[in-house]
Amino acid sequence: MRHIPPLAAVRVFEAAARHENFTTAAVELGMTQAAVSYQVKLLEERLGVPLFRRERRRVVLTDAGRRASAQVTRAFDALDSAFAAIRTEDAGLLTISTSNTFANTWLAWRLGGFQMAQPEVAVRLLTSDALVDFASDDVDVAIRAGRGGWEGLHQEQLLPIDFTPMCSPDFLSRHGGAITLDDLAHLPLISPHDPWWPHWLAEAGVAVPPGPPRGGIRLDSQAHEGHAAMAGQGVAMLTPYFWRNDLAEGRLVQLFDQLSTRGYGYWLVYPEHRRTVAKIRRFRDWLIAELAKDSFPATVVVR
Repeated sequence: MRHIPPLAAVRVFEAAARHENFTTAAVELGMTQAAVSYQVKLLEERLGVPLFRRERRRVVLTDAGRRASAQVTRAFDALDSAFAAIRTEDAGLLTISTSNTFANTWLAWRLGGFQMAQPEVAVRLLTSDALVDFASDDVDVAIRAGRGGWEGLHQEQLLPIDFTPMCSPDFLSRHGGAITLDDLAHLPLISPHDPWWPHWLAEAGVAVPPGPPRGGIRLDSQAHEGHAAMAGQGVAMLTPYFWRNDLAEGRLVQLFDQLSTRGYGYWLVYPEHRRTVAKIRRFRDWLIAELAKDSFPATVVVR
């Protein structure tokens, strides 16, 4: 069992001994001169020997203080080296967690730009629709869908989630070149179990029959649903922002003007205590700037 004095007092002693000046040590440690003197006195009382001689306008190490000082300084140097390796390793790798949809429709297309701008930082992207647990998972930041309100996390809303039915031009052509609201009751829908479907239909004034959802292709992310729609497999409920290039280039068609939302958005989140970490700040700034390039207002709502 180790018999180590209070580390706060040992840390103060190391700085005071190194400078042989309580005032200079106080500046280094962000303390008052009186607080430094108090901590040294506590340590001396704990050890039962004086560590400094108080002379006029200065302090001088005693023989016991000088012997302890050399060893304590080496111990603090060893601690600094041990944690420096961890700090260097952490600063050199940014791990991002996000949903399959956000990764496949937006982030993976642009993340190389962040890597080029920050060549000293390696980037690892993890995709999952499950919420990351910052306490147990090796993740720095996450981009997640929801309504916010995650306790203990710094949160910035990046963009709202809205949705509307889309299909491929070929699918539209095969069904007469026009699709009405009434037609949706008979056409193949992609992921008809998705709660976005009844929500959008109800807002459009379409009666949604009670009971289980219709049969159809069931996919686990909007990224897969959009590609299934482009392949002509049916009508998918999609977020226009994620598919704006496919809409512009004619791979998808938005069937109706109506956009619906359930109050969800995409959020950048990370632990509150890591707000000042440089690699996280740089990624956050890059992300906001990239969203702005899309002429989409990145609504930064901090909670």
